[in-house]
Amino acid sequence: MPRTSTTFGNSHLVIETGASRPDATTIVERKGLGHPDTLADHLAERLSRAYSRYTVRHFGAVLHHNFDKLALLGGASEVRYGGGTMTAPVRVLVNGRAAHMCAGERIPVAEIVQAEIRAFFAERLPEISDHLDIVFNITRNSSPGAVLTGDGVPDRTRWFNPRSIEDLRERRIRLSNDTSLGTGWAPENVFESFVRELVDHFSGDSDFTRAHSWCGSDVKLMGYWDGEQADVVLCVPQKSRHVASRAEYIRNTETVLAECHRMAALRIPGATATFRLNARDVPEKDELYLTYTGSSIESGDEGVVGRGNRVNGLITPLRPMNLEGANGKNPVYHVGKLYNIAAQRLAHRLHEATGEHAEVHLVSTTGQRLDQPWRILVRLSSIDVEVDKVQALVDEAMDEFPALTDELVSDGMVLS
Repeated sequence: MPRTSTTFGNSHLVIETGASRPDATTIVERKGLGHPDTLADHLAERLSRAYSRYTVRHFGAVLHHNFDKLALLGGASEVRYGGGTMTAPVRVLVNGRAAHMCAGERIPVAEIVQAEIRAFFAERLPEISDHLDIVFNITRNSSPGAVLTGDGVPDRTRWFNPRSIEDLRERRIRLSNDTSLGTGWAPENVFESFVRELVDHFSGDSDFTRAHSWCGSDVKLMGYWDGEQADVVLCVPQKSRHVASRAEYIRNTETVLAECHRMAALRIPGATATFRLNARDVPEKDELYLTYTGSSIESGDEGVVGRGNRVNGLITPLRPMNLEGANGKNPVYHVGKLYNIAAQRLAHRLHEATGEHAEVHLVSTTGQRLDQPWRILVRLSSIDVEVDKVQALVDEAMDEFPALTDELVSDGMVLS
């Protein structure tokens, strides 16, 4: 495989051309909006954005924080045809760190977090919004490295208690917070795009969900594709108060399956598609994916940041991936967030430039300049590549980190 190496600043860039194209065989998973892991991801990101906006508005900068270890512990419910109720609350474990003061002014961290959590569930799962137990574990402890010598106060101890925004080192130079990895690839194949669309069709705000109030949002899909045949296992819950009987539940499942086949005919025409829906159902025993809220978070399931969809919205074990949980991380210098987004965007630009498959890996090392990753690996299936143009696209992506921070804080970018 032809390989070109170059350095710029502290970065080492490797461009490999003629890389093998992805095999037609595809395994892909997507978790819908009501899945507990998606709920945890999206809530953590919402908390980061709300905190960031508050500190920008009051102090002119995003102060140090991270909410990327948030977890949801499932409650308990009783479900019956035509009704149901919550019998135990969902616990929201807000694990993380945040500056509580700046320039002597208090930041109402707990109030911001609590208001955002309640607003989030009121929008996403309103049946749960009055059944929440919020547990705060938000510290202001700095990372290791603050060595006390004499009477001096190490700068690191001010990270979460700045005297002013001038104590924020990233206002002078942005350094990577961690040794980590960001990964991106493009393009999606037709089946991967179909999986994304089908899950969103059943779990999001669509014509289907607006017309079928019984459709819950805790949708999950696992798909296998060999280029000609699609085999899909799909879970779509139903909301109990909108389902009067077992027969009605079964009719609704038939509606979902018919919709799956209709969309498959549109999106993967000519392919053979098979669908298994709610595989654990035992209708004769009334063991069904029937829920009060539309999500398994109501009855013991848990959600944890980083266990759900990757930044591109899919879980693709046969593609390059990493295990970083991007949601809830600080948008200024956390490489687990920024490098994954940057790698995905760069891969798309390289695909557009070459017309072929592109893969990007950005590897950081703690304390090195954010815009100069320790290692940059670009893999392109195209053989005829202009190296100078590839490097120009890489340079362009590295120059975009300040703007990417602003986009994350202000635009509400969806990460998964």
